[in-house]
Amino acid sequence: MKNNQGPLFVITAAVLWGVDGIVLRPYLYDLPVNIVVLLESSLVALILTPFMIKKTSEIKSLTKKDWAAFAGVALFGGAIGTLAITKALFYVNFVNLSIVILIQKLQPVFAILFASLFLKERPGGRFFIWSGIAVASAYLMTFGLNVPVFDSNDKTAIAALFALVAAASFALSTVMSKRALKNTTFFTATYMRFALSALIMIFISFFFMNFGDVSQLNQTHIIVFIIIAFSTGGAAIFLYYYGLKKISASSSSIYELSFPLSAVLLEYILRDNILSPIQWIAVVILFYSIFRVNSLNSANKD
Repeated sequence: MKNNQGPLFVITAAVLWGVDGIVLRPYLYDLPVNIVVLLESSLVALILTPFMIKKTSEIKSLTKKDWAAFAGVALFGGAIGTLAITKALFYVNFVNLSIVILIQKLQPVFAILFASLFLKERPGGRFFIWSGIAVASAYLMTFGLNVPVFDSNDKTAIAALFALVAAASFALSTVMSKRALKNTTFFTATYMRFALSALIMIFISFFFMNFGDVSQLNQTHIIVFIIIAFSTGGAAIFLYYYGLKKISASSSSIYELSFPLSAVLLEYILRDNILSPIQWIAVVILFYSIFRVNSLNSANKD
């Protein structure tokens, strides 16, 4: 496929993550957060393991720097970031998503900063202009001209902290993923991400949590975990890595703003929350800014 199709895969992955947060993950609310992340990572790793038998040579050829990059991806993206965003959503009971979505707008800022520090990516001035417009339009798309309402009592501050940790962690994971993909295929990268994340979550659960909480699993939980593994979890990361391998980490962070768009549309479809005219204008601006970033990305041959 042509390199300019890379953004499409990243955007598709971001939309799937929106579906995960609005539609699927609420069904897991009554489970401990560590168990949710542990089972999600472990299930995807188990599903992919049979397909990795013929790719053992690729894993054996990884350098120490490759392993360090994958370890960082698993730690910050698969473990810390996923734990933090899930905890943030659980704290607001999936009802007041404003604080979580607002803080997530900071992810591109973190990603561009980290990409500049670690990958030596040097986006031009126009990139930052259109990136800023994308972030601002994503904000307007979610809240319109209103100030976000933080009415979750004491839980709001905690949710804000977890959402901020998630934004920084996912941004750092994006940068490390770009480095991890340097010497591997996107399929192997997907497997490594979930396998190492599962190992980290086993360690965290063993030393800090209670494995006995797995007994709370019911049939609905199992069905949701399977759906996540084949859609918003494993499949989304698969698509994401395919796209990320073809574009820069900085550009990817902007395309990932498709998450708030999918969240807003799902809120309308599922909860009949109608967008205001200013929000629809923001939707158009967001799409156009993403198009402009893509144009700059293609011009720089990312």
